[in-house]
Amino acid sequence: MIEFKQVSKTFADGFEALKNIDLHVHKGELLTLIGPSGCGKTTTMKMINRLLEPSSGEILIDEQDIKNQNPVELRRNIGYVIQQIGLFPHMTIEENVALVPKLKGWSKDKYIKRVDELLELVGLEPHIFKKRYPSELSGGQQQRIGVIRALAAEPPVVLMDEPFSALDPISREQLQDELVALQNNIHKTIVFVTHDMDEALKIADRIAIMNHGEIIQLDTPDQILRHPANQFVEEFIGEERMNKELGGKTASSLMMSKVATVKDKRGLAEALKIMKSYTVDSLMVTNSDGVLEGVLELEILEDHFGDETKKVKDVMVPVTVSATTTTPYTEIAENFAKYDVKTVPVTEDGKLVGLITKSSMMRGLAGMKQNV
Repeated sequence: MIEFKQVSKTFADGFEALKNIDLHVHKGELLTLIGPSGCGKTTTMKMINRLLEPSSGEILIDEQDIKNQNPVELRRNIGYVIQQIGLFPHMTIEENVALVPKLKGWSKDKYIKRVDELLELVGLEPHIFKKRYPSELSGGQQQRIGVIRALAAEPPVVLMDEPFSALDPISREQLQDELVALQNNIHKTIVFVTHDMDEALKIADRIAIMNHGEIIQLDTPDQILRHPANQFVEEFIGEERMNKELGGKTASSLMMSKVATVKDKRGLAEALKIMKSYTVDSLMVTNSDGVLEGVLELEILEDHFGDETKKVKDVMVPVTVSATTTTPYTEIAENFAKYDVKTVPVTEDGKLVGLITKSSMMRGLAGMKQNV
């Protein structure tokens, strides 16, 4: 639907706002652009309706290069919602919403019907609100009008530049919910700029995280939470938010409490017998107090099995990575990927209390999703 091909933007003062970005916004999706101030998100959005022109590269809408289109006509076919709302104070709500359809030559009957439909869509009764002026509406109601005005001429693309950021938290959350519900009905292609990660996670089909004029990661909210591309993304999202969005899952809710173990002073023949009885190829090694000491692998055990003088403690290896009962899911998932381990033992005050495998972790998360 919207495609950026190696698009760059350098301003007259030499500031490089965008650096050869490639971006494809799919038809009917809500894509959020997010990042710190100066990252290029607003510049990216403003290029779509040619409020800013790229220094190089191409921007296509429906496979047509927008530089070949008349800017005024282009903008009339793209809805635009801004933080300041921008309603004309001397016009009624009906006149504000009908403005672009009238400019496009719609008949009066058609645009009046459209105004009524849209007001009803956002829960504002037409016979009550359409003859009012913007000053007679609350901030949240005004922003609803700003949204439906952008939709009035049935544009295929809608741009939203931090539209809810000036609202109080309650109004903002209500409008976020309404936007999600609205998008489920209208399926517009929406590019939404925000500085609020919670907002992006709540409303977006995909999120483009930007920094220094580049797209650092582009993916679904779930995948970004589960697999941050790098440290910048992790820090931008925030560990607390990742844990919250993933249900606050910790090691205690993901582990198996029944673990195959062997004491460190036992012989290798006994360890082999335990492995066979549990049908496993490794054992967690603990001391007499239950404190985790290491791990015994079948391959290593077999290498030393012929030496009857050796005990488990002589051939065990250190645990590569472990967790406590309060270790968050995100850290555990990261360690599985980083260290390529099969299991992660869980301890409490040094004592072994459980074991996490990739399977037990997935089962725990699946249970979480079912309970949401």
